[in-house]
Amino acid sequence: MRWVRGGEDGGVTVVAGVALLALLTLTVLMAQVGVAVAGRHRAQSAADLAALSAAAAAAGGRQSACAAADGIGRRMGVRMINCAVHDWDVSVTVEARMSLGPLGSRSVRAMARAGPMDDSD
Repeated sequence: MRWVRGGEDGGVTVVAGVALLALLTLTVLMAQVGVAVAGRHRAQSAADLAALSAAAAAAGGRQSACAAADGIGRRMGVRMINCAVHDWDVSVTVEARMSLGPLGSRSVRAMARAGPMDDSD
């Protein structure tokens, strides 16, 4: 084998290494997007359930509506930011923390409202 100075020997190895690194980076970023979407859905589910619990507590008169929402939120691993009761309607805002691995952690907020349906149809 004759070595030629300035030849392209090994060029494919470098290109393959860069392509593999780009594919690995894209895979990690897509996984992080999936984690963020799942965290957002988890926070929204917790807000929905907390609002429903608060509306049921307000209708039943057995305990404070916001205390019921806070209890459900804590059990689902979120922190209640705001709870407002207006007549029979309850609005709840919760915050959840999610870890994005090497990108750190972020907080996600979700809001839900529960109450009777309008009869204006």
